[in-house]
Amino acid sequence: MIRISVLALILTLLAGCGGDGSSSSTTAPLAADNVNLIFVVSPDLADHAPGDIQADTANLTSQGLQRSLLLATYLQQQVLGAKNVTAIYALSPMTHLQTANKYPDMSPLATIQPFALLNQITLPVSASGATYTANSYPINAAYASGSLPSGVAAPTAGQYCPDCAGLDFNNTEHNNDTLVSGIIAKNKPGFYVFSAPWKTISNLLAYINSHHGYQLNLPAAYTGPDQIYAISIPPSGSASLVTYYSNLTPPATYPVLPSPVASASCPNPMQAAVSTSTAGVTGVINPANINTNQTLYIVRHAEAHPDPGYNFEDGNYVGAGQWRALSLANTLRGKISPKQVYSIDPAQWYSTGAINVSYVRPSLTILPYAVANNLPYSLVSSFPLGTNPVDPGVAKSTSDFFFTGGKFSNQTVLLAWESGHIRPLINALLASYGNNVPLLPTAGPPSGGWPHADYDTVWTVRLDAQGNATVDNALCEGIDSTLLPIAAPQF
Repeated sequence: MIRISVLALILTLLAGCGGDGSSSSTTAPLAADNVNLIFVVSPDLADHAPGDIQADTANLTSQGLQRSLLLATYLQQQVLGAKNVTAIYALSPMTHLQTANKYPDMSPLATIQPFALLNQITLPVSASGATYTANSYPINAAYASGSLPSGVAAPTAGQYCPDCAGLDFNNTEHNNDTLVSGIIAKNKPGFYVFSAPWKTISNLLAYINSHHGYQLNLPAAYTGPDQIYAISIPPSGSASLVTYYSNLTPPATYPVLPSPVASASCPNPMQAAVSTSTAGVTGVINPANINTNQTLYIVRHAEAHPDPGYNFEDGNYVGAGQWRALSLANTLRGKISPKQVYSIDPAQWYSTGAINVSYVRPSLTILPYAVANNLPYSLVSSFPLGTNPVDPGVAKSTSDFFFTGGKFSNQTVLLAWESGHIRPLINALLASYGNNVPLLPTAGPPSGGWPHADYDTVWTVRLDAQGNATVDNALCEGIDSTLLPIAAPQF
């Protein structure tokens, strides 16, 4: 009887469900009937493993990206026991600016997205109630009320997302504390995953421990990228701290996919060939303050709407999109040579009608390309994108941001943007030269004129030494979307 009791106690501790303030290290999955708060420490300049972060851009290295891909499988299999995640929260990147150039902290999103794509979500895709299940899970990264960094625009109509906020590096107005306390108070069993730098995670752990009186033996300092912490709360309401040691050994080279992606020919036949220029057009006047000697390459986010009607929407891309995102470093080699990368602030959010989502996918689509080429990575956050692709105000704001003021003169930039907004953006630029410049058609589904099934087209905008604009869509990424695997690649 004594041996049986001791064995039962050991198994209870290993499962992290002792509920008595105990701490343990384990390889056993967390108990699904507990409220499990799982903390993944993303690398930043202050706390990271050697070789995981680029000192000049504060972005992941190839080794850091490899670690995130390996971590995804470990989290899914070892920590969750192959069960589906309940919610994912990541740091809002603009709340943590690093280096003298104030680059946003994209590492928390990059660290956790491969894991998100190993989980499934079922969403409505028609008014009749039909649903579709995809290899993807939304990542909450929107700003909480009061947490807007300086220079970041407030959400459209000043509305903050009620249930898709992420983490704030500085825990402004105690929003992080409020978030986790809300989860604990609801007492809904499941797996709640948080991805943020050590400073944010350690402060959150300390708050939970103190505010809820758990008396856990918390880690005193950063101990490396292999430690995953979980506070497991059983129905009784007490808690245990469980530590996982992943012991990952990521290679320093850029990830190699399990199999090659199928190639596609350029230009993409889904969009009619376009080549237009403002130079020599009668009546054209180059806009005041127009940039010069600039090239902007514009790509759409990776695969995100896998259902036949293209109505599946969770703010993330789906498993097939990971194949594309990881392939861009190879498929775009020799086609473009940007010196910096820009995208939409992933903390922008909108409602699909079924759920509220943070718009993380454009930024994560080209993050691997930035990693492979060690390019500076920045976000457009000074104005909200809105939900109307042909909104002339948004199109003009985007055009002014990229093409006027001289900031991008003598620069070559890769931009990942929302597909429906790309043609309106280009039209806003062309219209600024006068009424005689032909504009791109924006009619047809979806609004904005970009075909639903086209994930491959690359638009190129060039401004010459006098500020004349030329626009074409002769380039493509060269990936056949129809032949990409449904499930994300595993490493």
